[in-house]
Amino acid sequence: MSKRLKPPFRADHVGSLLRPREVLQARADREAGRISPKQLRAVEDKAIRQVVKMQENAGLQAVTDGEMRRKSWHMDFLYRIGGMEKASTKVPVQFHGAGGDITYAAEGLRITGPLGLEETIFGEDFAYLKSVAKAVPKLSLPSPSMIHRRGGKIFENSPYQGVDDLFADVAKVYADEIERLGRLGLTYLQLDDTNFATLCDPDQRAGLSKAGDDGEHMHLKYIKLVNDSIAARPASMSVCTHSCRGNYRSSWVASGGYDFLAEALFNQLNVDGFFLEYDDARSGSFAPLRFLPRGKMVVLGLVTTKTGELESKDDLKRRIDEAAKYAPLEQLCLSPQCGFSSTIEGNDLTVEQQAAKLRLIVETAREVWG
Repeated sequence: MSKRLKPPFRADHVGSLLRPREVLQARADREAGRISPKQLRAVEDKAIRQVVKMQENAGLQAVTDGEMRRKSWHMDFLYRIGGMEKASTKVPVQFHGAGGDITYAAEGLRITGPLGLEETIFGEDFAYLKSVAKAVPKLSLPSPSMIHRRGGKIFENSPYQGVDDLFADVAKVYADEIERLGRLGLTYLQLDDTNFATLCDPDQRAGLSKAGDDGEHMHLKYIKLVNDSIAARPASMSVCTHSCRGNYRSSWVASGGYDFLAEALFNQLNVDGFFLEYDDARSGSFAPLRFLPRGKMVVLGLVTTKTGELESKDDLKRRIDEAAKYAPLEQLCLSPQCGFSSTIEGNDLTVEQQAAKLRLIVETAREVWG
């Protein structure tokens, strides 16, 4: 097998990492006014240096800042787009887990004016990561589709009359952001997306249709939106998507295999690779991988981030062999199924277990692909 010299890599990971106790305390101190923004950033800087070293020591070719500066994997970004602000009401989202159901009070979103980019969002954060990383610095952004399906009345008192009108400006905002990040030296961008994977769940599609959209075809509008957003990306930049069914305190939102949208997603979405959840039966079979065209990669999310129990290397190899019945082994990679801490609360495992899972991924990938 040829060594991967560009992303995604044979051993990779989604991005977020457990926040250490010092970061959680510093954030609480900042919210209470006990420390300054500069003091908080210094604590975050130290934590980022530590997690970068941990990732590099594990043998990963790409590293992230663990999203140490974020409260949420997506809302920290969306609120910084011009024309958007936090809504006064919260949106309840029902999560399911081994320990029972959890209701997450998601922060709402309001569109108050025409969307635009007033700053390079996460620009300073990426520059710091790049300055301390020896491996390829990777940045994740919420997919542009995440502006939709936020709950509430996002079009109320906004300048947009509908989805198509809104998506045209969203694509321009993302194109501008990606161009700016490219100038800062970003070569590995990941777009995190819960909409594609959750639409594999018939109940989710039905709910979207009930809310007034076409649940059976909305994924095609999302594909166009992402394509328009990344069309002008620098030639040196690799772009991947991560499809997620929900990840909050080791719980999840939706179920369903990729059969519903795999053919359109793999062939029409103009990205270099797809990070796919495959850590349990909720993700369905590997059969949809048969639609993967030449030249694109699938990163198999076989290692769960929802528990600390370490997977068997033999079991991982067996599942990779199963996947290779539907897509060439040369076009496959290995990763966790999601981030370890999509929100500041994190999943139910320890920092040591997190590091052990990343090492396992690297070791397994070496033995499978060389």
